[in-house]
Amino acid sequence: MQNLEPTEFIKLKQFKDECWIDDASILDMDYFINTLSNIKGKQLRPELIASVITHYASKWLPELAGDEPNRAIARIDDLPESVTSSWMKKRFFIETLVGILPPEMDSIPCNFLLRLLRVAKMVLVEYVYLDELEKRISRQLDQASLKELLVPSFSHTSTTLFDVELVLRLVKRFMNMEEVARSGAAVMKVAKLVDHYLAEVAVDSCLNVTEFIALARALPSHARGTDDGLYRAIDTYLKAHSSLSKQDRKTLCYLIDSRKLSQEASLHAAQNERLPVRAVIQILLSEQTKLNKHIDWSGSLSGTRSPAGVGLEAPTRCFSKREMTVQQIEIKRLKEDVLRLQSQCMAMERQLGKLLEKKRGLFVSWKKIGISTFKAHRNGEVEDDDVGMKSPLEMKTRLLRGRTPNRRKSLS
Repeated sequence: MQNLEPTEFIKLKQFKDECWIDDASILDMDYFINTLSNIKGKQLRPELIASVITHYASKWLPELAGDEPNRAIARIDDLPESVTSSWMKKRFFIETLVGILPPEMDSIPCNFLLRLLRVAKMVLVEYVYLDELEKRISRQLDQASLKELLVPSFSHTSTTLFDVELVLRLVKRFMNMEEVARSGAAVMKVAKLVDHYLAEVAVDSCLNVTEFIALARALPSHARGTDDGLYRAIDTYLKAHSSLSKQDRKTLCYLIDSRKLSQEASLHAAQNERLPVRAVIQILLSEQTKLNKHIDWSGSLSGTRSPAGVGLEAPTRCFSKREMTVQQIEIKRLKEDVLRLQSQCMAMERQLGKLLEKKRGLFVSWKKIGISTFKAHRNGEVEDDDVGMKSPLEMKTRLLRGRTPNRRKSLS
């Protein structure tokens, strides 16, 4: 009200005096819809018209009010009618409400549209109105909240608790808009929202890995300034789906860019038994590389430039002795983790070697006791190998044959 111009304030006051003398004037739904339809002819700003629509729509349907105080003056559920009649009235009310929304896409708050979409899907509104709501929501998805984005799945064919396919459609539509290319901040907000959404729905045992990966990949890699939220979502999914195959675990870990993990997330991943060993080693190596670059920057400040620090800009401030001590302790811990993982890998290689030796144990025992082995040729014939039980005379004869070549004696 404070931002209204004098002419708009006068029009709004006249509009209220004409249309809403008291709250009882909108008890009749038909009168309410007709009144809302006449709003567009008052030449008011779209944002003001939208605020009037959302206010009185929340009066009719408390589900649209959100966290606002619920002081409904007329509720469809309170009318003395059957459940089917109430259901049909809600459906008619939402379809009519979508039809009279201002054409400006950003005039209605995104959270109100998400609540409207939730009720619309619940009462099975026509696809045309659902598509219009999704189009409006996708244009301002960066303004949505996680609570309103958790729309339940009302489809009989879906087994998940929340409508993940709906969020995937919204994100894809958002990324296909031309305005997204000019607004990197909006893309980063949506990426953060999607990571929080994935962490919430990851606990659903019916959510398959294909849907999870599709939603995570709906945003480009540059949309995430950090992968901590994505790592948290993947870790939650692995915890809730303990029977996941090794290949699926690897595919999920491929989504994480180890270079974009914070130090806390890297340390957590180093001790995470749910991650594949290869992914843990990659994260540790990436963290060690970042720490080495940090040390090179610190060395360049003291006047000793290392080859690795050539061409890199120095930090904007000098680090204190305490900070350097803490960093060196973290480096020592990371090196210990790398050594521990290397020792585990060597132990696994030794175990594999022992298994191979057991498989070859039969042949080794044959060599020790002197049993002759056989060698098969391509033509199917089999002959004795050089290794076997031979008499001393036979061995001497073989050695002489190998040293002296066969020469023809001269007849002269």
